[in-house]
Amino acid sequence: MIVVTGSIVGTPATVDELLALSVAHVRRSRTEPGCLSHAVHRDAENPLRLVFVETWMDRPALLAHFAVPASRGFVDAATALAAEPPVITIYDAEPWT
Repeated sequence: MIVVTGSIVGTPATVDELLALSVAHVRRSRTEPGCLSHAVHRDAENPLRLVFVETWMDRPALLAHFAVPASRGFVDAATALAAEPPVITIYDAEPWT
């Protein structure tokens, strides 16, 4: 399983649009093959910061997600609205049983 965490910081003028784009992105991503979960959350300490948590079946599923034109479009649009560069970290993970 692959776990992806990420965050993006908006500005007071862009955060609402950034949140709307993010919600649309995670909803679309959840329909992709291999997506186990995909969510966006607002940081309780910094309401301008959105945090993403995703789980994917495997690396090929994640790479396919990155190759979807709508995913690239989301990254480009979100980056244009951000106050600073987005952060993303990818982990190989094994579930605890």
